[in-house]
Amino acid sequence: MTINDFFQYALDHPTNVLFYFGLIPFAALLAGWMEREEGHLPPWNYLYSTLVYLVAVPAILSVAYTVYQWLFERGSVLDTNIMLQVLPVASMLLTFFIVKRQVRIESLPGFSRLSGLVIMISAALVIMWFIDRVRIYTFTRLPMQWLLGVFAALLIVIRLAWRRVAK
Repeated sequence: MTINDFFQYALDHPTNVLFYFGLIPFAALLAGWMEREEGHLPPWNYLYSTLVYLVAVPAILSVAYTVYQWLFERGSVLDTNIMLQVLPVASMLLTFFIVKRQVRIESLPGFSRLSGLVIMISAALVIMWFIDRVRIYTFTRLPMQWLLGVFAALLIVIRLAWRRVAK
């Protein structure tokens, strides 16, 4: 299954996408209603952390895909897909708002890893955009599988370099 096949499946079954991105904020709201003052204690903090990851990772990938479309494929803002590019980000913002009212986001387990993921993806996109702009290599002609491979390799290199610098 290619990424285009996955996107087409999601567009052919919009109720599944709406259900997923509607269920997570609802679950956060329900958890906040049930736990009252114990959100920072296990198992509630793990539930909140799971909900944050379940909504944040697709939203981060959605933003990365949108940036890729605008920078590398020269896509128009008017061609933005509401279901795949706007809904994940809106669901993430709503979930963060609900969870933040219940517990400090920084106290959730694994949240520092999520911010590191965002930084690594941003750095990889900036490096790829720079390489494309100075015409060292053109990424728009690569098949999507090769582009994802280059992106993953770049993420690994950035992660290893970050560990060396941080020591």
